[in-house]
Formats: sequence, C-alpha cells, structure tokens
Amino acid sequence: MKYLLWPAVALLPLVPKDPRYLPQVLAMDAHDTAPPAPAIEIEASEHSPSEGKSAQTTATTLHHAAPARVAFEEYVYWASAACANDEQRGQHEATFGGSPTATAWDIERTNESRALRTASRGAVFYLIVVSIFEPFSTPWAFAQMGYGPGIATYTVLGAASTYSGWLLWKTYLGLDSDRHPLRGYGDLFYRLFGSAPRHLVNVCQSIELLLSASVTTLSVSQSLSQISRGSGGGPGLCFVVCLAIFATAGMLLGQVRTFRKFSWLANLSVWLGVVVMFICVGVAVSSRPNFVSTQAQYGPRFGPGPVVTSFNLPPDGYASGGSRLVGTVNGILQAVCANGGAMLFVAFLAEMRRPTDFWKALLCAELLIYILYIGFGIVMYSYQGQFALNPAMQGLSPYRWQSVANALNIGSGLVAATLYSNVGLKIFYADVLRELFHAPALHSTRGKLCWAGLMPIYWAAAFVICSTLPMFSFVTGIIGAIFIMNFSFAIPVLLFLVYTIKKDGMMQEERFILATSQYSYKDTGFKRFRRGFMRRPVFNTWNAIYCMGMTAVSILGVYSSVVALKAAFSGNSSAVRWSCTPPV
Repeated sequence: MKYLLWPAVALLPLVPKDPRYLPQVLAMDAHDTAPPAPAIEIEASEHSPSEGKSAQTTATTLHHAAPARVAFEEYVYWASAACANDEQRGQHEATFGGSPTATAWDIERTNESRALRTASRGAVFYLIVVSIFEPFSTPWAFAQMGYGPGIATYTVLGAASTYSGWLLWKTYLGLDSDRHPLRGYGDLFYRLFGSAPRHLVNVCQSIELLLSASVTTLSVSQSLSQISRGSGGGPGLCFVVCLAIFATAGMLLGQVRTFRKFSWLANLSVWLGVVVMFICVGVAVSSRPNFVSTQAQYGPRFGPGPVVTSFNLPPDGYASGGSRLVGTVNGILQAVCANGGAMLFVAFLAEMRRPTDFWKALLCAELLIYILYIGFGIVMYSYQGQFALNPAMQGLSPYRWQSVANALNIGSGLVAATLYSNVGLKIFYADVLRELFHAPALHSTRGKLCWAGLMPIYWAAAFVICSTLPMFSFVTGIIGAIFIMNFSFAIPVLLFLVYTIKKDGMMQEERFILATSQYSYKDTGFKRFRRGFMRRPVFNTWNAIYCMGMTAVSILGVYSSVVALKAAFSGNSSAVRWSCTPPV
C-alpha cells in the first residue's frame, strides 16, 4: 500500500542545485504546454542570471553551462538562519534581502519556496502512514519466524525506522533553507557528496520503481489467475497471458503523463487496501487456509494438514521461505519492506510549514503502524500458521471472498503500477536520457513521441522480469535487501554521519563571508575530518556501526533471496519461468 504514495512525491528529488538539471525537470511538467519562462529564471541556478538576458537565452545557457557549486558551509549558514526563525519561517528575509548578493530574483525564489510549505504535522502524519503501511506480507513474515522472533523483528525494525527517520530529519534541518531549499532525497547526496552520487541515487530509484511495478504486476496477475479459475478450481487463464494482459493495460494507461488524473484514484486505492485487510482477518478466523495455493507455490509439504504455529523459530520443514537461516532472513526482509519509506521523508519535510514538528508526526505514525502490524500478523498467523501466503488475500480459501479481495487488489494494483511506470520513466528520462544524451524536452512534440515509444519498452521489461522470476515473496525480498534496507535504514544514518563530521569540523574562527559567498577555511583534508569525528566520538562510532550492520543485513538478504529463488526453481514450487502454470 505504501508504494501508492511513492510516485506522487518521487519527482521532488528532481529539483537539485545543478542548473543544467532544471530544464529537464520543467520538461516533465504534467501540462502539455511549455513551462512559463519565470519558472526557469527562479529555479535554474544557485546565483541570479545576468540582467538583461531573456528567459529563453537563460534557459539555453543553463542547459549547457557547468553548475555553480555551493559550499557545504553556505548551506549550513542559511539553514541555521531558517531554523532560528522557524516559528515565523520567513522572517529572515530582512537579513537576506539586505545582503549585498540579494536580487529581485533571489527574493522571488525565496518567496516561492515558502509558498510550497503548507502541510501541517497532521497532514504529514497521514502521509507517513500511507508511505510506510504495507501489511499484506506480515502474516507470511510471522510464518517464517514464529511469534517471538516475529514480534522482536517488527519491534526492532520499527524502532530502527524511527531512528533513521529522526536522523534524516536532523540532516534536513541542517541543510535546508529558503534560499537553498531541499526538494528530495537526491538533494542530500548532492550537498554532501556532489552531483555524481545524486545521479546514482536517481538511477537506483528508477530501478526500484521498475521492480516495484514488476512486483505489483506479479501480485495482480496472481489475483487475476485465481479469479479466472472459478469456484471449481479449473485451469483458468495461462499465467503468462495474465501477465501480458496487465502489462498491456499498464502500457496504455502509462501514456497519461499527468498525475492530476490519478490522484483521487491513488487515495481510493489506499482505502481499498484497508478494506482488504479487514476482509482477510474476518475470513481467516472462520475458514481454513488456501491449501491449493500454498501447495502450488511452496511444494507438496504445504498441502492439506493441521495448522502449526510456534513461539520460537518454526521447526524444519514448516517455513515456506526456506530452511532456518534462509527462511528467517526472508521473513526479516518482508519486515524491512513493511517499514521502509524514508526516501519520501525529505519530500514531506519540503512541504511542511514547520519542519521542526516532523518528529511528532513521525513518532505517532510509527507507533500506529507498529500496532497494526503486530495485531494483523499475530491474528493471521494464529489461524493460518505455516500456510500463510504472501500477499495475504491470496491465502483465503472461500472463493467468493477470495475473489472480492482479489478484485480490490487488481484495482489498486493497476493504479499503483501505472504510477510506478510514470515516475520511474520520468526519472530515467530526466537523469539519463535528458542529462547525458540530450533527449528532447518531454513537453515538446518529439518528447511526447519518445515517451509514447519508451512506455511500451518499460512495461516489456517489467513483463520479462515477472515471467522470469514469478516468485512474489522472494522478488520483494530482493527489493527490500538491495533498495529499501539501504535507502530507508543505512543511508539516512550515513548522511547524518557525514553531515555531523563536516559540521563539527568547522572552527569558531572560520567565517562565511556573505558578500562573496566564500568561506574562510583554516585547514582541509584528514585533519578536518578527524576533528569533526572526535567532537562526538561515541555517537559517531555508534552510527558507523549501525550503518555497517544494516549494510551487512542487506548483503545477507540478497544471498537468502537468491538461495530461496534457486530452491523454488529446483522443483519445490510450481512457479516456472515463462509457464502457463500459476504460482498460486
């Protein structure tokens, strides 16, 4: 469910400080007409364009000019001024407007930045819940770990998600200002590491959205296959055909380039997911598990039999995700996916009236999500045991209720997958094709033709991934291990660690010269790094260990997912590459 919100804000990282990058962002505007010239003048550069230049000339120059690099210390200077006046977040305009570097262009850009900050902490609470909440893998995760380890895992990862979000919030406050506003996750990398890491992050986000579209395609195709078999359990549609039907629908809907036509559908999809959650609980307590689907996906060992639950790790042969270590890690990865979402926090903060209140929304949202996860996971595992399926609605045995839940899943999944492809392709188009290969602007006629041609290729890639890897739980495990574990847990801590070391490395006798936008460094290199680290050695050491630990779990997760996929394709599952036999 959380993936429904990701595309809605994923374009915000595409407003960095590299002036060459702005025309690409503007080219992705949802409107069919070219963006107005003043928007280019306001956002295009770190410094005001020369007076007398037309907007068209400025835009052309910026597209080919080298970016004006802003020093880390300047970001810190303006961020300190912004935080000092957070109660009335525009009051430092007098200082800014009276500086020797202030121009009408500067002030106009500052006012535009403030106009975007309209979200309250209550609104951000809702956004955080929607961005993280994904309950349908929780029963399967408990089936791999048992009650005790399952509760402990969700407790630890819930706390880790809160901690990483808190550190990301602190980093944001230290680098954001009205003059240099942060818009997305990639902006943090640009300010701490440079433009190349920002490009890498955006490319990785494009890959993650492609895989997310593939996973949603797989989930919805499984629902379509179950519905097509009817109450009598007939053969139904060929599973590859189900994948092709959904991919074709995605190609067609993906031609719509504006989010305005999808926003209300995305909100409806979220609430449909909540309805499916309650249907799963009501049906699970009054009917047996879906033995047909569990046997098809996990092998004959998971055919009809008594429900077995365990307080500790399940006995050998009772974890559908693999042997003890592999099954446990695969269960942990589902919990990782269920607690990821920090990539969107910067976008939420960018729209808050008072970003200093973010921690309140974060804490309340994480607590609510934790309670729902634990309750849903325990109830479903208690009644389905080792037969819990992922996603949970496909483990229901009554055909009528299974079809209702699957139909709702198809509707919400179609909206989600369409948004994934829309945003994923836009990010790839802007950061790779537009930036490196000078592709035409997306609002131009040639750009529209490129979009129309690239969308089928995008969905063809998703179709190939689904047909090659038709194991839902293990594919989501790979996504969680490679992307979510790093971007939601490890990297926020790394960003805060680097930010802290750089900031603490600054000396009292050093000054930021406002007139020239220069910083008077007393030293550079390793000496500065060491001084910054030793200001808070215990805290910095803990964060370094935490970051390395999460990275190690990520590597272990990739290994476990690959081992489980290998076992699934060795004959323990009906899931076969490019086969008509459905995996459920």
